[in-house]
Amino acid sequence: MSKATYEAAKAQYKKLGIDTEKAINTLKKISISMHCWQGDDVGGFETTGGASGGIQTTGNYPGKARTPQELMADLDFALKLIPGKHRVNLHACYGIHEGTVADRDKIEPKHFAPWVAWAKKRGVGLDFNPTFFSHPLAANGLTLSSPDPKVRAFWVKHGIQCLKIAEYFGKELGTPCAINFWCPDGYKDEPSDRLGPRQRMADSLDKIFKYKYNKKLVIPTFESKLFGIGLTRSARSSCSSARSHSTSRVPCAGTPTT
Repeated sequence: MSKATYEAAKAQYKKLGIDTEKAINTLKKISISMHCWQGDDVGGFETTGGASGGIQTTGNYPGKARTPQELMADLDFALKLIPGKHRVNLHACYGIHEGTVADRDKIEPKHFAPWVAWAKKRGVGLDFNPTFFSHPLAANGLTLSSPDPKVRAFWVKHGIQCLKIAEYFGKELGTPCAINFWCPDGYKDEPSDRLGPRQRMADSLDKIFKYKYNKKLVIPTFESKLFGIGLTRSARSSCSSARSHSTSRVPCAGTPTT
């Protein structure tokens, strides 16, 4: 935008009582948490292959990040072009494993130490997401609401490990880590039992949050399920379910998407 164009827009906004300079200075203080998966279409760095088919954030363009180093370089480039001081949100499947890849219920802070080193050098904060998809134990579309207690136990452990990693981020970087729980559980068709799966989901979440995490370092949120091709007819964490669960529990904050 040229200076003349900005000045013209500034004058128009002034007529509406809006101070554009004040608005810009306010925005400079607000950090946006960039999703790491925008760089490789939710590929991640595990052997499970990432999201099946991706979610079309990058398509098949040449040069898509294939390694942690490439993704970090792409994030560096993007952060240089975006005004303000921002953060980066990591999914659990973006851990950096040396040798044997730890399964999701066994991931630890050490698997994200390179990300913390990267963030420290750049002065950015890190946020986090458990990865409740693209895994053999999520093949039927059910994780925290699965009728199989062994499957639920696996994903509950994953959620707890993620809280520990969020604590690590907050402690090492000196800024609270927002950890966002998004669970794609659902059915393609209308089930005969809608209550049972939601009760199992709620019970699993309650078990995860029994872990005594440091509330000064971790800000948990619960995001409702907006999309998920083929699993949208009966979502276990619909907007209404996410909102009611969040408002009945403290301190998990709901972030319903509508």
